[in-house]
Amino acid sequence: MDANDLKEALIRIFKTRNSGPFLFVGSGFSRRYLGIKDWKGLLDNYCVSGKPFEYYLAAGDSTYPTAARLIAEDFNTTWWSDAKYAGSRERYSKKVTDNTSALRFEICDYLATSLDVPIKDSEHQDEIEILSRLNVDGIITTNWDCFLELLFPDYKVYTGQNELLFSNPQSIAEIYKIHGSAHKPKSLILTDHDYNEFNNKNPYLAAKLITIFVEHPVVFIGYSLSDKNITDLLGAISICIGKDNISQLRNNLIFIDREEGLTDYSISETFTTIERTQIPITLVRTDDLNPVYEAIETNKRKIPARILRYCKEQLYEVVKSNSTESKIYVVDIDEVEKHDDVEFVVGVGVAEARKKEEEIGKLGYTQINNINLFHDLLHEDNSYDANSILQNVIPNAGRFSPNITVFKYLKEIGIVDEAQYKKSEYNLDKWVLRNDTSYQCKGYFRTFVRKFKDKDTRYIIEHTTPEVAAIHLPFLMNKLDLKLVKEFLINNEEKLNPDKSTYASYFKKLACLYDKLLHGW
Repeated sequence: MDANDLKEALIRIFKTRNSGPFLFVGSGFSRRYLGIKDWKGLLDNYCVSGKPFEYYLAAGDSTYPTAARLIAEDFNTTWWSDAKYAGSRERYSKKVTDNTSALRFEICDYLATSLDVPIKDSEHQDEIEILSRLNVDGIITTNWDCFLELLFPDYKVYTGQNELLFSNPQSIAEIYKIHGSAHKPKSLILTDHDYNEFNNKNPYLAAKLITIFVEHPVVFIGYSLSDKNITDLLGAISICIGKDNISQLRNNLIFIDREEGLTDYSISETFTTIERTQIPITLVRTDDLNPVYEAIETNKRKIPARILRYCKEQLYEVVKSNSTESKIYVVDIDEVEKHDDVEFVVGVGVAEARKKEEEIGKLGYTQINNINLFHDLLHEDNSYDANSILQNVIPNAGRFSPNITVFKYLKEIGIVDEAQYKKSEYNLDKWVLRNDTSYQCKGYFRTFVRKFKDKDTRYIIEHTTPEVAAIHLPFLMNKLDLKLVKEFLINNEEKLNPDKSTYASYFKKLACLYDKLLHGW
């Protein structure tokens, strides 16, 4: 079959399930998109005592985790004395807890630098762009790098087994980094001792994840069918649900077997045998991941996954609480993040609001919506009457959100500062008298400081996905290069439309900030 046939076959599978897909992402994923070395290549870098990797493999039990521990012990001695690692010692010496700490720090630093390559320079840029648009229910991964957080910035991250086991994940808009993360060097499942502890808890992890595997299609990317991480987890899950119920996994486990140079793609139902139990899987053989991602992308939600997770999480807290004083608030979907004091937020009625808007729409300016105004902001090709926009359109089109173009039209009628605005006849405070922070997503301030504090507009646009750029650019405020921002918004104009992108609110905030900085005060 060709790419389109493969895409359609996967779409049919996804349509048979009531729940959205989960991704289960392995090391092959990071090698493809970041060029990260495989485990042997990674450990080879730190064989600094003159002994080759094969020595450490032979000195232990011929497994990589044991070799990793032995390498870590030798590397620890070099790390504390070699001038090459003086900078690392200055940063991390007070955080050392054992003789594997030094190796963990260096591996995490290496993984951090892997994200410095501009997305636009990737030979797989088209796949990355589709990935960043996916509205999958969640992601499970054994990878340590933070590429998934870059692709899915709104998803809540659980790092390591313990964080997942002793929390209340909602199975929506979440990333489960079950082998640890480069953000937390101590969390890495690296040595044989780490794996022993991980395997002891594996049945509990399987029990925690079992609902996902039974209710969701799970797409495995970057793994081989023989990967021990996968066989161990699936084995534990099969024990939990029992051999008699194993058929419930049919059509839910989709393995992507990417074979370089393959031209005749295929999809078939088969079995993999784990501990004498036959587990049904769907095997996809392809060289091109685009049809896989495009099939997943067709599984769209009307409400972004991050909002569903927030609501589900808050509902859990309300049900768990004995208090009758839980606060309920009606808030636009773009503004949910501002109300940390709200214990439960439910947004129902988007369809009704649009229906009402259609009913009251009349010929003329009342038919203009915020998408039209954003287009006019970027292209200036509509010749709207500014007074009509300010008096009729903005109060109507912007009644559910502060994110709408306003300063362009104030400037066109001669209002160029706050004093002039307050003397005018217009009542547009909701859209005009906004704090600078209202254009920013405060939940990402720490990420901005950690990754982009000293970067400029061009760097953020070129080194991240459009979604991540839209989230973080507003933190630059007056340092923004408005010419680049305009070009960026034009290139991603369709993402201002919530029907086209689940990240539309971030693009709208950025467009409104552009409007304020270019035309406002």
